[in-house]
Amino acid sequence: RLLLDQAQAVLDEYRRFWPLTCRQIFYRMVGVHGYDKTETAYGRLCHHLANARRGNIIPFDAIRDDGVTTSSMEHFDDHDDFLRHVRELGEGYTRNKLVAQDVHIEVWCEAAGMLPQLYRVAEPYSVPVYSSGGFDSLTAKKRLADRICAIEKRAIILHLGDFDPSGVSIFDAVAQDVEAFVMADRPHGLVSVEFERVALVEEQVVAYDLPTAPAKASDSRSKNWSGGTCQLEALPPDVIADILKAAIERRIDWVQLGQ
Repeated sequence: RLLLDQAQAVLDEYRRFWPLTCRQIFYRMVGVHGYDKTETAYGRLCHHLANARRGNIIPFDAIRDDGVTTSSMEHFDDHDDFLRHVRELGEGYTRNKLVAQDVHIEVWCEAAGMLPQLYRVAEPYSVPVYSSGGFDSLTAKKRLADRICAIEKRAIILHLGDFDPSGVSIFDAVAQDVEAFVMADRPHGLVSVEFERVALVEEQVVAYDLPTAPAKASDSRSKNWSGGTCQLEALPPDVIADILKAAIERRIDWVQLGQ
């Protein structure tokens, strides 16, 4: 009961950022309530959170832990159903604010569970948000490069991920691969791509006094890594939102946005 009360306090504090991931709740429990920072303790927390959701003690929409990938179908019950769909699309029309900008901006994040939080920050600027769980795949890199070439202007990819050897290495490799694809296929010289690691970086780990762990000895990249590692979800949700908003706004042409 004490564990769930503490978890509920975290959820109440960050209600406007729902759904949170279990990992985010865990790190706030560690920082605020002195909860054990071990994988065993994390597993115990996940177990109790799951049972609390089953028992309607914690709302299902407070936590996101999905791992299901689906292919949606644009099928309709009948002709009238299709017309209702079209009317709803018209009623929900929103201008793409990036069209008038000199740059195309995208946000990529390792943790798929954090997409709703990041989307709420990026949506007012028409900036799309993607999960980069499979961002190290060659197909994902080529599709991103193709999209940049089709848009035909400078692109900026804002990335949020863990501060560890694998996360940093994958980010660097993706940036190199995508840039190579863009340079090879771009329709003209004004098309380019720039990657910015928005979070998590070492300076943020230090500034926010985030909990760290040694790099995994099983990771071959660890031999060139100095210092501890830290997961993105150790940053409080409101801090992540502020960091991402600032990164987007640094790239926005405010005169164009107001037209």
